[in-house]
Parts: sequence; C-alpha cells; structure tokens
Amino acid sequence: MKSYPHVGNSLTEVVPQLLAQGLMALRENAIMPRLVNRGFNRLAGDKGSTIDIPIPSAITAQPVTAANTPPSTASVSPTSVSLTMDQWVEAPFYLSDKELQEVMSGTIPMQASEAVKAIANNVDNYLLALYTGIYGYTGTAGTAPFSSATTSDATAVRKILNNQLAPLGDRRVVFDPDAEANALDLRAFQDGSYSGSFEALTEGNLNRKLGFDWFMNQNVTTHTAGTASVSGVTVTCIDANVVGDTTVTLDVATSTATLVAGDIISFAGHDQTYAVSTAVTLDETGVAVTITPGLTTAVDGSGAAVAVTVKESHVVNLAFHRDAIAFANRPLSENNADQLGSVIQSAVDPVSGLVLRLEVSREHKRTRYSYDILYGAQLVRAQLAVRLAG
Repeated sequence: MKSYPHVGNSLTEVVPQLLAQGLMALRENAIMPRLVNRGFNRLAGDKGSTIDIPIPSAITAQPVTAANTPPSTASVSPTSVSLTMDQWVEAPFYLSDKELQEVMSGTIPMQASEAVKAIANNVDNYLLALYTGIYGYTGTAGTAPFSSATTSDATAVRKILNNQLAPLGDRRVVFDPDAEANALDLRAFQDGSYSGSFEALTEGNLNRKLGFDWFMNQNVTTHTAGTASVSGVTVTCIDANVVGDTTVTLDVATSTATLVAGDIISFAGHDQTYAVSTAVTLDETGVAVTITPGLTTAVDGSGAAVAVTVKESHVVNLAFHRDAIAFANRPLSENNADQLGSVIQSAVDPVSGLVLRLEVSREHKRTRYSYDILYGAQLVRAQLAVRLAG
C-alpha cells in the first residue's frame, strides 16, 4: 500500500524540513530582534507573565571624612520597567499532499515561506513601533537622511546620544532604503579606510562606521503627527513649569488641534526635544499635555506665553544603544501533541535568536500548518535612542 507524507512517521519527518527552510527566510528578514537586548529570554514565562527590568538610579559622589561614626548613606530609588509576554501570533497555511511531497524533496512551498515572513515582520514592526517614547530627535521631516551629501546626520545622532550619556559601544542605526541609498553615495560609507572593510563598495554592506553598526530595514515606520504640526497652527505653553515637570499646559490660538502619542515638541528658549505621551486635543483655553522626559529647563508661560514647535510627520529612522529596548522570546510547549492528533516542534534560529513553533494537523483532505511565536518587548531606556527623521 502506498504511504502518504501525512501518515505515520512521514509527518514527523516533514516538520524539520519546513522549520529548516522557513528559518532561512526568517534569518534574512528579522532585523530588530538581532539588535536589541535579548538577555531576558531566560526569564520569559507564559503568555501574560511579566519581567521587571531594573533601572538604576543616579548616585552622587561625596567627600570622605574620617570620623568615629559612619555618615548616613543617601537612599537610592531604583525603578523598574515591566516587559509583558503578551504577543502571541501565528501564521497558518495549508499544503496539499502533492506539496508535502515537494517539501520532502527539498522544495519549500511559497506559502510556507510567506508564513515565516509574516511572523518575522510582525516582530520587526512591533519593535520599531516602540519609537513613540523616544524623545531624542534630529534630521529634517520629509527629507531622507544624508541628502546633504555629508555625514552630518551621523554626527548629529552621535552628539545627541553622547549628551544623553549612552554608552559608546553597541550602538546601531536602522534606516530605510532611501537613507541607505544616500549613505552609500558618501565616501565615508564606501571607503574601506573608514571601517577596515571594502564590503560597502563591493557588496553594499555598511558594517561599522562612525561609531555605529548600520542596517537597512524596509519596515522602518513613519510617524503621522497630529494637526498641531500643520503650518499656520500656533501652539503655546501658558503655565509656569519648573525643571522636572512632566505635564505642561498648551493651547492653540484658534479652534482646536490634536497632538498624538509620539509627537515631538520643543519650547522656545532651549534645544531639548520632548515626546508627547498621550493623545490630546488642544483648544484656546489650554489643555494638560504629558511629555517625556521631564523638563530639562524651566518653561514659564504664565506671564507671556512660550512658543511651542511641533515636529511634522516623519520617517522614524533610529539610532540606539542595544539596551534601549528589551526583548524576550520563549519556546512554546510541545507537550501532549500526540494525544491531540498534531505534530508540534520548535526551533531556534541561530542568527536572529527567535524561537518559532510549527504545529501540523490533518483536516478534511488537507494538512494545516501554523507557525507561531510568543514574545514581549519594551522601550526600557528612551535616553539610549534617537530618531533620525526622514
């Protein structure tokens, strides 16, 4: 009697083939998971569980004075950011018995490859969407970086990261194809003397230059700003605020205008940029707006209103240190698969580190395959990242 790929041990044999072929596609598409802090994988739990990531508090150095009693030690107040394992997504597809035979012959069906791409892009997009809390900002909205034919955009993001005290190592830039194309036209990115490698010129690989590892990513997102960014809309701060305040009162000259989470604003009188934390609709009487970080310079609009600039919609290219974003991905259970009539296997991609599970089950005259993944991510330290607007 002829055996079919979905019967007996043949089904178990086809799963590793699909995992191996699928992970090849994953390795080429998952950019951000390779670049952020994945040191929390060992702490990852089931869906809904949380990981508390400690953030150290600043300590002030003090002079030492010998005495017969020790001085009191200043208290420290470390904080933490919670990372929740709440992203459980799948990409299902079906294969005919003929396509299963092709898998066993080493040919990966297009649908299987597309399913893995969907999972990879989901993770990538989720990580890129964490930009809304990043307040460091440079570049020109609507103009791709490096359009000036100089490296000024690279030095600008480096300066901001330095001022925000980001460590010098493990710095990365993720930018869109337009920005990469401009960068590849510059000698600083082509010349091997800048990095010790000629791959930028021969292969288009940017490698490490100017203190950053450079990565092109087609999934780089665009921030759509609120209507308060539109030319002709006048936004002002009308209350008195001191250094450290995270809420300011803003108004518009006429009618109403909106701010959305992730909008970038700045105040006349100092250069610091701030990210709007929650969406609001401004009016002529004044509305409380939550920002991050706390004000670095006092803004007193109680006497004379202080002008506020709202940045326009922009492509969110990112420069960041690895520890800006935390990411956790855990293997999903393979237990009791046989009792449930399915075959389930997991595999870890050796390049991206993502853990995928593939579940195979036989339905009416066809076989259902489903890749799934469980993960969580959080912007942990916004001061370790900068937007490079395009």
